Amino acid sequence: MRKIFNNFTGNPKNDVLSGLTVALALVPEAVAFAFVAGIDPLVGLYGAFMMGIVTALFGGRPGMISGATGAMAVVMVHMIQQGNIVGMELANPIENLGLQWLFITLLFVGAIQILAGILKLGKFVRLIPHPVMMGFVNGLAIVIFLSQIGLFKESVDGVQQWLTGKNLLIMLVLVGLTMGIMFGLPKITKKVPAALTAIIVVACITIFGNIDVSTVGSFIKDGGGEGLQGGLPTFQSQIFGLFDTLKGHWSLILSTAFLLAAVGLIESLMTLNLVDDITESRGSGNRECVAQGSANILNGLFGGMGGCAMIGQSIINVNSGGRGRLSGVVAAIALLCFVLFGAPLIEQIPIAALVGVMFMVVIGTFAWSSFRIINKIPKADAIVLIAVSAITVWQDLAIAVIAGVIMSALVFSWNNATMIRARKRIKEDGTKVYEIWGPLFFGSVQNFNSKFDPKTDPENVEIDFIESRVSDHSGVEAVTVLAEKYLELGKNIKLIHLSPECKVLLLKADPNLENVIEESIDDPRYHIATDLLDSEV
Repeated sequence: MRKIFNNFTGNPKNDVLSGLTVALALVPEAVAFAFVAGIDPLVGLYGAFMMGIVTALFGGRPGMISGATGAMAVVMVHMIQQGNIVGMELANPIENLGLQWLFITLLFVGAIQILAGILKLGKFVRLIPHPVMMGFVNGLAIVIFLSQIGLFKESVDGVQQWLTGKNLLIMLVLVGLTMGIMFGLPKITKKVPAALTAIIVVACITIFGNIDVSTVGSFIKDGGGEGLQGGLPTFQSQIFGLFDTLKGHWSLILSTAFLLAAVGLIESLMTLNLVDDITESRGSGNRECVAQGSANILNGLFGGMGGCAMIGQSIINVNSGGRGRLSGVVAAIALLCFVLFGAPLIEQIPIAALVGVMFMVVIGTFAWSSFRIINKIPKADAIVLIAVSAITVWQDLAIAVIAGVIMSALVFSWNNATMIRARKRIKEDGTKVYEIWGPLFFGSVQNFNSKFDPKTDPENVEIDFIESRVSDHSGVEAVTVLAEKYLELGKNIKLIHLSPECKVLLLKADPNLENVIEESIDDPRYHIATDLLDSEV
């Protein structure tokens, strides 16, 4: 209880100020991602609020920010479009049926994510290798940078065109000023968040200087929205009467739900890992899964677009001093207040200020050390690092992380497959002994089998596994088949120093092998391991 209390009162000033900074940065991103998904901007803002408040209160990582994200918005597009088409083809057409389908889908997304937390699947984030993490943050930094480049455009007669001349110069100066304040202010004082100060200073310059620049309000209107002003989220009771419209489309809903849940969890757990490294503390992946799932169910019930952890905003938060749960709560509540009361003011914030903040996030996110170590790490790790970065930019971070883990696993398996060794010797009584070294698993089975020659071996053979470990079913099967070959030739074979787990698996596969497994071997290594386990328990 004291720890929870400290998460809200340990650093209130920095948490409140950093939360306000994050809220300002959340607005254009939530709106932009809503446009990507093809839905009303208010749906994106409601989604950011509900994701933010639930995960701030109950999530597995204090200081981490959640909201509407681009990775999930991209996945939603096809389903929303299909839903809108189906809605127009009904006997009684339903407008924006795709959005209603999204709310229904989010209920399944939430259930899947909660189940992942209950089954403790969050711990699998520990299996992500360091080269994948570095490639991930590098790719993410590039994606954030590229997403901001599109803001160097203006609407001319309804057509988006690149800024030129004076307008471009003003944009660059304001972006540079924002970055300069964020870089220099912490060297003078750290009592106020540099990002919030930069946004306020640049906004005051453009407002009181009457400078014509692109603002949050013009950004929303250029995208087809009507503004930020809205009310509280309302319960979407109508979705429970729309299940009939899903006949013949359940596969689309469920497949989209599983994909959204996977993308959301991967992005959230990777963000949690990254914030853990920055803050040198440890969050709970399983708790985060449950909180993310609960937030997405709430989004489905109250009309938000759903989402997951936001890496850029999380980094802004922790770098601005927001380390407690209060920072996330303030960001979420401030965002809702912007919608309810502060829309006219927030709409005057220049886009240049927010672009400058995100450019500083890019600089802080990119793992610049990767350039220094790229020639010092194994080539396979370097390839994984570069590939994950490229796939993050080309596809999305979920696919990139999965691809990176698979590549790393294949490299690990290949390297270990060549480590299996068999040292051979003959005892005084003529027994041939094979001393096995290295892991025996699916990758090393072929090399393991090539070490033996049952037809020419003597009558008595021992296979010693004291320096080896049978790791999977393929290894167990290889040992079983090899023993049966010797027995079929009428030769005596003994398997010694097998681990207890391997003995159990071998006897399950073939009870007749009980006669060839040596049980009376005094192996001090196993006794030591057992003693250690007992002491831990």
